[in-house]
Amino acid sequence: MNVQPESAVVEMLVELACRAPSVHNSQPWKWVYSDGYLNLYTDRTRLLDSIDPLGRQMVISCGAALDHLSTAAATFRWSTEVGELPYPGTPDHLARVRFVHGAHPQSHEFDLLTAINRRRSDRRPFGSVTDGSVLTPNMQRAADSHGVTLTVLSLDARETLATASRLSAGIRKYDATYQAEIRWWAGHVVASGGIPSSALADRSESSNVQLGRQFPEPRGVGLHERSVDTIDESSVVLLSTVGDHRVDWLRAGRALSPLLLESAARGLATCPLTHLTEQSGSRALVESLAPDSGVPQILVRIGTPPAGGGPKQTPRRPISNVLSIHRR
Repeated sequence: MNVQPESAVVEMLVELACRAPSVHNSQPWKWVYSDGYLNLYTDRTRLLDSIDPLGRQMVISCGAALDHLSTAAATFRWSTEVGELPYPGTPDHLARVRFVHGAHPQSHEFDLLTAINRRRSDRRPFGSVTDGSVLTPNMQRAADSHGVTLTVLSLDARETLATASRLSAGIRKYDATYQAEIRWWAGHVVASGGIPSSALADRSESSNVQLGRQFPEPRGVGLHERSVDTIDESSVVLLSTVGDHRVDWLRAGRALSPLLLESAARGLATCPLTHLTEQSGSRALVESLAPDSGVPQILVRIGTPPAGGGPKQTPRRPISNVLSIHRR
């Protein structure tokens, strides 16, 4: 007999999965639990048409949520068998998950479960990784299992990345549709989505992060605690895939999740950099930094967090809006 988790357990696991980062906290996912399977779909009503017209970042976001789900399930003694893109011709259906009882979680799995709730995207400048070990064996194994290449870019690459960031910003500067979209999702007061002002760095902080996206100046400048005026010394990790198709995007997201959670478990701060691969010109510059690694999908800044506490937890959509349970 195939024992499956109770609906309440599935609901709890999906709620943890939805703590995953998503492009501008758009949370572009839908989950359906039916006949013993949990299905993951993209939610196209959450697509950022100007920022992400192909839905690449939307799928990467869903991939991160999928790995968060597997990480959380393991601590409740459920392993997950994941079928990627299970039905050809249904592009919004990204994965079909079957739960198998009897997993034996180790203490590190519980550290990652804690990291799911503790992780934040921190847009302030970071200090360097003190021990010099940016990647852990667990990060590398996870990436290898999904066919994703992790590359720690050299310090010399930062000027090229800064150029790519400026190029991306320059192209977008007079794009009214993009500017309206980013102002809606970043700094706008949305009850269950977007990036609130409390999660944005003010101009004096963001100017010290040459690689960061240019967000609107957050409301209430001076009301949130600022970091010390220092230059960003974070390490930058590039995630690349063999191809540039939907399955590659999904796997990039599945590899992104352990990179972020392992870092959080080590007490490090992280910030995904999605704008560097949005435009063809900036993406080509990024690819030139690691030409043998494949197609660049996303970059992540990793470093020691600034003093004074990190950003607040960003809001999430109610579980009833993202999960449907079909009972027999």
